Amino acid sequence: MRNCSAKDLRIALFSGNYNCVRDGANNALNHLVSYLLQQGAQVRVYSPTVARPAFEPAGDLVSVRSIAIPGRSEYRLSLGIDRKTRADVRRFAPTHIHVSAPDPQGYQAQALARELGCPLVTSLHTRFETYFEYYGLRPLRPWVERYLRNFYARSDLVLVPNQQILEELKAWEMGNRLAVWSRGVDRQLFHPSHRSLDWRRSQGWGDEDVIPLFFGRLVREKGIGEFSQAIAKSIEAGLIVRPMIVGDGPAKIEFARQLPGGARFLGHLSGKELATAIASADVLINPSTTEAFGNVNLEAMSSGLAVVSADVPSAQALISHNDNGVLVPPHDVAGYAEALTGLARNDRKRSLLGSAAAAAATAFTWSAALTDVVQDYLGLIG
Repeated sequence: MRNCSAKDLRIALFSGNYNCVRDGANNALNHLVSYLLQQGAQVRVYSPTVARPAFEPAGDLVSVRSIAIPGRSEYRLSLGIDRKTRADVRRFAPTHIHVSAPDPQGYQAQALARELGCPLVTSLHTRFETYFEYYGLRPLRPWVERYLRNFYARSDLVLVPNQQILEELKAWEMGNRLAVWSRGVDRQLFHPSHRSLDWRRSQGWGDEDVIPLFFGRLVREKGIGEFSQAIAKSIEAGLIVRPMIVGDGPAKIEFARQLPGGARFLGHLSGKELATAIASADVLINPSTTEAFGNVNLEAMSSGLAVVSADVPSAQALISHNDNGVLVPPHDVAGYAEALTGLARNDRKRSLLGSAAAAAATAFTWSAALTDVVQDYLGLIG
């Protein structure tokens, strides 16, 4: 196809949980589908569905066979592509098959792309190999890493969220194309102007209090244990803090039990309520090592917060240490506590980091990131 444009694209997108859970991966995929439709492309999404979706999905969504994951029923595992779904894909006649999850459906969708003779695109959204550290299954990690390497090697193009992960995958020598699909941030929603002393007072915080923030799903792999231990160590060092917890999840009770008393759990927030809460905190502590991009870091930065994050590729792509944030070695509880204590006692440094973070966040726009994806699609058929 020569001189093709976005209007020529017909994307069959296979997702693990397209709108079952509101997380960074699903947010990115829905942004992509919305953008493709605006550009005149056609998109059909194949994903497990739930009775009560987390949000309205973008595009045509086809429900596929799935089961709830034991202990994490908000997520579902696809059982693969059945005959009915296969026939639906054939009728749609995609120009590309895009796979976003290394599950049974994703693996079979890769094979289907070969059968149909269309380009296969796979996007990396989560560092699944790191999950095992949090559930006592570390011996399984080498096997999972081998599986993931084989999974991504089957693709014509692998989309990764930043240059740091691209360099990691280059070392795998898979022989296929790699490209960066970055992310954007809603600067109207996540902005320092939403900071409100009145809101802080209404929640029981004083004007001079320094509020450490945990922002994200309340699950072990987000580092709730390390966050709790860091807060405890800071208090032992003489710091008086009452953390703000924004988010919900199956580990909420476990998290509340681990944290020292007084933490304020605000639950899942959205819209202006979310914007006000994030901008009204002071220091984001993000110990998670599982993100491939780090949307939480970017949204907190855009809101003008000083960010203390695990020193992993997703954070390195956003944060320059001691310039617009602080990077701490993964799992270094003492390092998180030291960083929080130092920032709580140094108003000027905290303010400078927050201002630099907000300025750095302006470089990340959805329009630029999604334009790159469309060009990558076209590059496979041009």
